[in-house]
Amino acid sequence: MADRRYSIDLPRHMAVCDANFLRLQKLFPDMRHHDAREFCVTPGTVAQVVRIHVLERGPYTTLIGLTHVAAEGVLPEPVFKVRVYHDARSAEVVEFQRQKRFAAVYAYPNQLMRQRDEKAQVNLFLGEVLAHCLRFGIASAPALETMSG
Repeated sequence: MADRRYSIDLPRHMAVCDANFLRLQKLFPDMRHHDAREFCVTPGTVAQVVRIHVLERGPYTTLIGLTHVAAEGVLPEPVFKVRVYHDARSAEVVEFQRQKRFAAVYAYPNQLMRQRDEKAQVNLFLGEVLAHCLRFGIASAPALETMSG
């Protein structure tokens, strides 16, 4: 049996990250000037509150967290941490459920049991989550907090 090596499809990966940037721009267009945005996502009978909040800001990038808000209002760790590249108009997952530093390609099997294309999969999943938020989300306020200073 021939060895099938996985190699990243860079044009496809960049297209996914660029599409995620556009989705984030629709959900949180003022992320460069405000700190957070919350909205309800109601695909069925139970509404979920989703919060997108700025974790760090640089001149060309913003690190955001995407979190489901618990019923008690307690914020858990972000499900996703996403680096938004404003100049390149792209957004890439840098952490998913406390797992960090995704390599483009993994040997399989590996110690962490990541899929060969784990990086591509988490970015595709972010796109699905953002598309779901766009389809079923209702914004509760344009921006909850403003940047100080």
